[in-house]
Amino acid sequence: MTMSTKARSIAILMVAEVAAMSLWFVSAAILPDMLREAAISPFRQAALSSSVQAGFVVGALTSAILGLADRYDPRRVFALSAIGAGLANAVLLVTAPGSSLAIAARFATGALLAGVYPVGMKIAVGWGREDRGFLVGALVGALTLGSASPHLIALFGGADWRPTVLIASAGAIAAGLLCLFVTIGPHHAISRRFDPRIVQSAWTNRRVRLAYAGYLGHMWELYAMWAWIAAATAASYAVTVPAATAETLAKLTAFLAIAGGGLACAVAGSFADRIGKAEVTIIAMTVSGTAAVLTALSFGGPVWITFVIAIVWGIAIVPDSAQFSAIVADSAPPDQAGSMMTLQTALGFALTFVTVQVTPVLAASFGWPIVLALLAIGPAFGIPAMLRLRNMT
Repeated sequence: MTMSTKARSIAILMVAEVAAMSLWFVSAAILPDMLREAAISPFRQAALSSSVQAGFVVGALTSAILGLADRYDPRRVFALSAIGAGLANAVLLVTAPGSSLAIAARFATGALLAGVYPVGMKIAVGWGREDRGFLVGALVGALTLGSASPHLIALFGGADWRPTVLIASAGAIAAGLLCLFVTIGPHHAISRRFDPRIVQSAWTNRRVRLAYAGYLGHMWELYAMWAWIAAATAASYAVTVPAATAETLAKLTAFLAIAGGGLACAVAGSFADRIGKAEVTIIAMTVSGTAAVLTALSFGGPVWITFVIAIVWGIAIVPDSAQFSAIVADSAPPDQAGSMMTLQTALGFALTFVTVQVTPVLAASFGWPIVLALLAIGPAFGIPAMLRLRNMT
């Protein structure tokens, strides 16, 4: 394998990841436009986002238990999953906004994306060991840019939400086809049989267990922020500017905050390969937890202050995600790495199902500032776990 083959494969994989993961926050990006067309209860509004997390958990647990990422060609798993997810998301075009069928379609989309994100990481770690932090960081950066893209599409799409759904669905289908052109790396390992003991070994391996703990703290904060930062900043901006201006600026805030984190992932990955993966996770969680509290304190104040802090929060909130996965890949047997990372994401997204669903409910009862500050609990839990991991010999 030549370096050009490696660079080409990682580049194709990143483009495919951006296109496929654009499906994740489609409902959050188009929700304001949907609400102008139909009355959707607060519970169903949250369910349109949290059902993706719930579906992802089911899909990821199934994939981890069956070892799909380690037993089969990951390119084909990625392709079939991305195409299926694009088709499932397209159901939103032919069903009533906020309906049970729409929520079910988002659940199916999430379940199929479990064959995209963790499987993409499996492909990436097969291309290196010394630069694994950068490789996984680049992939998670692509995932993050993909997650941000619906907000940008919705920003320029006007009041009609359907073009956003159509573009994201078509992008995911194209991503599935594109992944078939990726080459498998020299460090890719295949498991020849189904081994349910993988779940047990994830607990008995202390390094993996601590990485899981840090990841759970990270996930407590991440997806609640990503899913609701547009709604939270819109409410904050509306205190001092007209509602229409606040809504437009909030979409821009959400895109820049999420995309900024994506761009930071590859940079953080390069530092992780030099100073240590655990060290990067500690720094990132310290900054993001602090930014969460500062965003809460700035709520309703000058727009530019909240805008800047939210962007900093977005930049800091995601680069550690890649390093948790890289630590698991480093600590697990090579033929179990895909399943270990898939199980890790399943546990993390199970937590996000709760946080994404309850965030708007708590905000309605206690206000956005309190809810935003509570998200800092995640980094406060994850940092001690990573300090222990860093101190292991």
